[in-house]
Amino acid sequence: MRRNSSRISSKENRAFRLSLQQQDWKIPYNSDSFVEPLNEEAVVVLHNAAMKILEEIGILFLNPDACKILKKAGCTVDFSDSKVKMDRQWVMTMLETIPEKFSITPRNQNNEIKIGDRHLVFGNVSSPPNVLDLDRGKRPGNFDSFKDLTKLTQFFNCIHFSGGYPVEPIDIHPSTRHLFCLHEQLTLTDKVVHAYSLGPERVEDAMEMAKIASGLDEKEFFSKPRIFTNINSTSPLKHDWPMLDGAMRFAKKNQPVVVTPFTLAGAMSPVTIVGSVAQALAEALAAIALLQYISPGCPCVLGTFTSNVDMKSGAPAFGTPEYIRATQVTGQMARFYRIPLRASNACASNAPDAQATWESSNSLWSTISAGINMVYHGAGWLEGGLIASYEKFIIDCEMIQQLQRYLDTDITGTSEEHLAISAIKEVGHNGHFFGASHTQKRYKDAFYAPFLSDWRNYEAWEADGKITTEKRANRVWKQILDEFEAPPMSSKIQGELYSFVQKRDQEGGATTNF
Repeated sequence: MRRNSSRISSKENRAFRLSLQQQDWKIPYNSDSFVEPLNEEAVVVLHNAAMKILEEIGILFLNPDACKILKKAGCTVDFSDSKVKMDRQWVMTMLETIPEKFSITPRNQNNEIKIGDRHLVFGNVSSPPNVLDLDRGKRPGNFDSFKDLTKLTQFFNCIHFSGGYPVEPIDIHPSTRHLFCLHEQLTLTDKVVHAYSLGPERVEDAMEMAKIASGLDEKEFFSKPRIFTNINSTSPLKHDWPMLDGAMRFAKKNQPVVVTPFTLAGAMSPVTIVGSVAQALAEALAAIALLQYISPGCPCVLGTFTSNVDMKSGAPAFGTPEYIRATQVTGQMARFYRIPLRASNACASNAPDAQATWESSNSLWSTISAGINMVYHGAGWLEGGLIASYEKFIIDCEMIQQLQRYLDTDITGTSEEHLAISAIKEVGHNGHFFGASHTQKRYKDAFYAPFLSDWRNYEAWEADGKITTEKRANRVWKQILDEFEAPPMSSKIQGELYSFVQKRDQEGGATTNF
């Protein structure tokens, strides 16, 4: 519910409804040639480096069940410290079973997403502990803000999936947070949702809730990918117990798992970017090989989150030249392994300002140029992932829409209609194209139409109050939330979902030590 102080006037409302434009729902397809900084020889060298890490240094699998499985698979396992060394041939054999493309189908089948090939999908910002908007400033995440940002996730067609909590609602205890959050995600959206791999109860609850929301029985629900998880390695060279447990549970149900090392060059990985990528590849491929051994053909996605730290302060930096190159290099390696790839729209700025925009623009461009399939944190990320911003969410969606339009093959079509020789002949040497029949047929959707950018001249902008981008974004999110309507869900399914949440809440939810 919006506070009266945050509402815009009814006159502004009417103007907004006329001006807000967004693209139709679609899954973008990237037909561009990708940027590949490495030559073929260098790709092999980098691959060999990752394999050498797996063979000679090893990865810590801090999960006894995972260690037992890997021992059975023929890996060298030191149970005293959970260190696992893997033969490269075995790893490559495991990778052969990964599907190069797959789909994930939510409760609304029209919002199915395609992962892999040249498809590109975007998700919302996920997991910041704090939230920010121009009216209330920075504050700890809460359930109301969680629901607001979930509504924005549903509203924008350029956001294809809910990648996690758009902000952590710390006013809900962690033992039951997953229950109430996923309930809102499943009712306020009808897009693909994500489950956190943070212990068995959260994973099992999430799968059951997604099944209830789908209206399908057990067999039909798990007959194809319906929900996914993302796990992060604990760099350097470790995988922890709860994430491995969740990933293995997903694999056994043939549900997709994204494996994303979070390597910051100079801190959690070598100060050199290619060295960091080598380490990240080793961490990711080790877990993916485990999952393929457990469930051959389980959909898996290789994640890249290699950036650098500010060597003066130790703070993480994003949207940097190094970040772009790391993403592009990892894109090459993902194609070498024939695995779909995930990246992020990240920035280090503390406000929805120019720095946030150019860093996010760099991050987003890296996803296009690298051939990324899945973009996490697509909209709303600030302060290196510590803040979810309402205004930044809106700004990011404008940028994402522009990139999706950039990928539209209509722009580069070479049909007779596209070449427009008849229009050129009609206008000749002295006329103009405004009134040409070719223009009149196409003008309504000939070019990208922004919902946030202001393309008027200075005088017109000044006369209208000189409203800057972040203030326009503030108006936009308020209007969206004021007019939001949740997607339909039958009362029967709503009741079943609510009953499950209440039951698990009474049982205490997930086990915690606090």
